Parts: sequence; C-alpha cells; structure tokens
Amino acid sequence: MKFMKLGSKPDSFQTDGTNVRYVVSELATDITVIVGDIKFYLHKFPLLSKSAHLQKLVTDHNDEIYIPDIPGGSVAFEICAKFCYGMTVTLNAYNVVAARCAAEYLGMHETMEKGNLAYKIDVFLSSSIFRSWKDSIIVLQTTKALMSLSEELKLVSNCIEAIAVKASSDVAKVDWSYTYNRKKLPEENGNDPNWNGIRNRSVPKDWWVEDLCELEIDLYKRVIASIKNKGIVPNNVIGEALKAYAYRYLPGFSKGVLQCGDLPKYQSAVATIVWLLPAEKGSVSSSFLSKLLKACIVIASGDETKEELIRRIGQQLEEASVNDLLLRAPEGEVMYDVNTVQKIVEVFLLQDHNSEIESVEEGSELQEPRGPGILSDATKLMVAKLIDGYLVEIAKDPNLPSVKFINLAEMVSGIARPSHDGLYRGIDMFLKEHPGISKSDRKRICKLIDCKKLSAEACIHAVQNERLPLRMVVQVLFFEQVRASTSSGSSTPELPKGVKDLTKEFLYGAESGWVEALTSCDHLPSLCSDLAHIPPPDTACCECENPKENWLCLCCKNVFCSRFVNKHMLQHYQQSNHSLALSYSDLSVWCFSCDAYLDAQLIQELRPVHEVAYILKFGEVPPFR
Repeated sequence: MKFMKLGSKPDSFQTDGTNVRYVVSELATDITVIVGDIKFYLHKFPLLSKSAHLQKLVTDHNDEIYIPDIPGGSVAFEICAKFCYGMTVTLNAYNVVAARCAAEYLGMHETMEKGNLAYKIDVFLSSSIFRSWKDSIIVLQTTKALMSLSEELKLVSNCIEAIAVKASSDVAKVDWSYTYNRKKLPEENGNDPNWNGIRNRSVPKDWWVEDLCELEIDLYKRVIASIKNKGIVPNNVIGEALKAYAYRYLPGFSKGVLQCGDLPKYQSAVATIVWLLPAEKGSVSSSFLSKLLKACIVIASGDETKEELIRRIGQQLEEASVNDLLLRAPEGEVMYDVNTVQKIVEVFLLQDHNSEIESVEEGSELQEPRGPGILSDATKLMVAKLIDGYLVEIAKDPNLPSVKFINLAEMVSGIARPSHDGLYRGIDMFLKEHPGISKSDRKRICKLIDCKKLSAEACIHAVQNERLPLRMVVQVLFFEQVRASTSSGSSTPELPKGVKDLTKEFLYGAESGWVEALTSCDHLPSLCSDLAHIPPPDTACCECENPKENWLCLCCKNVFCSRFVNKHMLQHYQQSNHSLALSYSDLSVWCFSCDAYLDAQLIQELRPVHEVAYILKFGEVPPFR
C-alpha cells in the first residue's frame, strides 16, 4: 500500500479522557475547536495561517468555534491540525479521502500558504494512489461515506478512470498484485519436473474481476461502464466479471435459489447486472442468464429487467439446458412458470420471422441471396429437443392446465426433427399425470406426434400404451409395417388380419378415439375435376413457403400450411369457401364446412386422390384397396 508522510515534528497531541485533545506546548492554548463530542485545545497561529475557514470562524466566534459538519469528523480534523503544526502524519488509501475533504472544508489551499495540505494530497493521489491498482479500489470504497464532496473534488471519477485504465491494460504489462483464486499451476505446487525455480506464469484476461467484487453496486456499475466504454476488454470477460459479482453479492445465486434478505438491495443489484450485460450474443452463458431470471422472479426485480432477460435467453436458447428453463411459478399456482418459457421460445422463433421481413424490405438491394431465416436447422433442432425435455418435466405437475402444455408443444411443432421420441415421452408423461384430460385435448396433443418418426423402442411402448387413442396406436402399427416392408424390399406389406381390420376402421377416419369420420358429404361436387395429377407432398405453402406437412386444397389444388404454422389453409377456406382439403401429414381428408373428417376409403370420389397422395408420399400403392 502506498503512503505519504507529512511533517517532521514529533506528535505532541495528548488525550484527556475520551472527549478532550490538546497539544503539549510551553505556550498556553488560545483556541478551542469543537468537532462533535470532541474538544481540541489548540493554538491560533499554526491553524489560522493555513485554514481560511478557521480564520473566518475565529473572527465571527472569538476563541471557541464549532465545526460539527466537517467531512471525516474529529479524525480528519486531527490530521489537518497536526499538518498545521508540522507534526508527522501518515496518509494512505484508507484516510486520504477524509483528509482531502476536510482540507477542502477548512480551505487549506495554496492561496493561504504554498505547499498547503490540499495541494500535497492531490499530488499524492495523482502520483501514487491512482497508479496503484488496489489503492485505487480502496480509495473508491472510502468515497462512499463522503460521496457528495468526493464527487465535487473528482475523487470518484479519477478513481474510476484509474481502475478502468488498469483493467483495460495489456495483460503482458500487468506487474502489480491482484486477487485471483483458481487452481494452482504445477509450478506453484512444486510438482513440475521442468521447473527451474523461476516463476513465469501468464496473467489471465480476467485478472481484475475478483478485486472489483469488493465494490458496492452503484460504484461497481460506474467502473464496469467505464471499462466497457473503453472498448478494449472482450465482452466475454465483462460477462465473467458480472457473473463473479453476482455470485459474491447475491446469496444463494450460484445454486439458482436466491435467499431473500435486503430486498431493495438485491433488486438494485440484479437490475444493474442486467443493465451492464454486453450487447453481444453469447457474451454470457444461458445458464447465467437463467439464474438472473430466476433471481428476478423471486425478488420481483421489475418487468423491464425480466423482459430483457427473456429476450437475451431467447436469442441463445439453443445453448440452454432443461434445468435453465425450470422457473418456479409464484406460490399457490402451478409448479413451473410455463408462460415465461413460452415468451422465451417466442423470442427464439421471431428471429427467423424478423429476418424474413428484413429480406423482403431490402428487396433488390441485397448483395447476396439470403435464406428464409437466420437460424440454422441444427439450431432449431437443438431447441426442439430442449423443449421436448422441458415438456417431460412440466408434465409431471398434476396442476398444469392442458392448454399451457399444448400451446408450448405446438410452438415448436413446425421444427422438423428426425425423431419424435422426446416429444412422445413428454406427451405420455402428461397423459399419465392428467387422466381426466378431455377427449378434444387428448386428440390435439397426440396429433403433434409424427408416428413415422418414432424409434422401434418408442413404437413398442406406444402400441401397448392404453393412454393413447386407438387411432394413433393403429398409425404406429401401420407405419412400422411400412418401414419394415421398405427395409425388406417388399412393395405390398402384408399385415395381420386384426391389424388390417383396425387400420381400415380407424386409420382412414372410421370410429376412433379422436373423431367420427363422415361417409358422405354435401360438398363433394366442389372437388376439382382433375385430381389424378396433384402436387407432391413436399410442396411448400404458396403463401408462406412453409416446406412440409401442408394441406392440399381438393377444389383448386393449391397447397397451404396448417393451423399450427400460419393457418393459410383455414384462411383460404374462409376467403374462397373451398371446403375440402387433404393433409399431406397423415393423408386424412377434412371438410371445413362440415367441420369433420371424411372417410377417404369409403367415399368413392375421394379414393383416387387419396391413393395418388399415398403413392407420392410413400412411393408405393396403399396396402388396402
């Protein structure tokens, strides 16, 4: 620690009891200075020659003066008084702020005497304190007690600048001490056989992080903001600093369970940390953002802070884990805060949507062709798997409303994934924990599963699962048989008679656990006259370019997306009154006017187009004709 000694005379201040200070001298004291409860019996000449304020007070109040509001109190005044007598005083990082503020209050400037106390302290600060890493931090901490005058004297701003400059220094030039708790290097343990006794370890980029954790939140905010403004320290290092501060400042934060104590203090800390987060995506981990969000919810930090965290997590959702999304709901409600997770997923999906709008707006000015969105298929797949895992966890809550589970599952239903095993596990768990679910909700949930994308193990489980609608069980059996025939090279797979009967009865719309299909319809005359030639199943929606599992209008042969995407098929019906449509997902036929499925096997007008669609989808004729 840096220090400065002033004066050369021995310290002759004495104490009489607890409230009296006096100077041992042959001369009688002729002035009494009262600071709080302390009385100082001193001499006018040494004091008045250096202090403009004391000169004025002596003129106005004779020989006894009161200065109850002097910064730093009696301790700081004693330092100033000893300086006036030429006695030895030692200034360091702990007392220099109080001494400087007291000198300012007493008017100890160069106009009174050359080399006065204020000037000497300013020289000490600029030449020593502000050049020392740890001293600058200590001094900044001590300004808290005298903030107003410290700000006026620029002690705070100079400290912050000194700290920010050092934190932004090239690590190769860092030769001062700092606090850094980490695993010891081999040479520090003496276990390195190549160690020659000379320690030459590199300085980590985040060497400054732990020392700044000693600052109060308001000063910490200003220091980090200054470091960020210099633009030298990488954003990920700034992120590590904020993480370290949160772990130190917020009890229980590292475990994701904030312990409520001084609520306003913690609310301010969380809001400040979020405000300081670098704008760059990925500068902090999703795990850290999740902990901040959990803390924000617990302490009710404010909607603005919460929305910012939701936005940031959503922008890098592919990096999150299921545990990151398990946000506890307020007491008295369901177990998990599913609404907030829905907002996070919405932010993630909007990234693609917004980029599509950008592409359209830029038009011919685009220099290079752009894809339909900024999110890669791999990124979307990671999020789909993440939500599948999250659905498994929230499904265990028996109080979770069906609509919340369904809405979240539907949000990612448009993301293509090679396997639906994870989604199946979540839905099966939900059906298990919610046996009283309505028939319509059961249908809506189970329709999200693509039976063709279930593994052999999942199929074995599904066909024995009494919680599933019978129609879905038959679909699983059917697609397993199709898959088996494809691998064996057979063009007409032969199913057992029982499965044939079930498939014929349920797969194409007969009585099932979902809905009763119609065997006739008044709207069949509106069918297109040429349904022998239809677009292939992978045709994109003619409105939004959604690439797969769309609907074919059987009245005009245009292809539109489902209600789980952008609802263009439904909008087409509402605008054109074209009632009949075939789903390229499961080859079912729906009449919008009747609000019902039609049995494509029994209705003569529909059988040809159904067979054509089957051949286009699977590359072979249907097994039942």
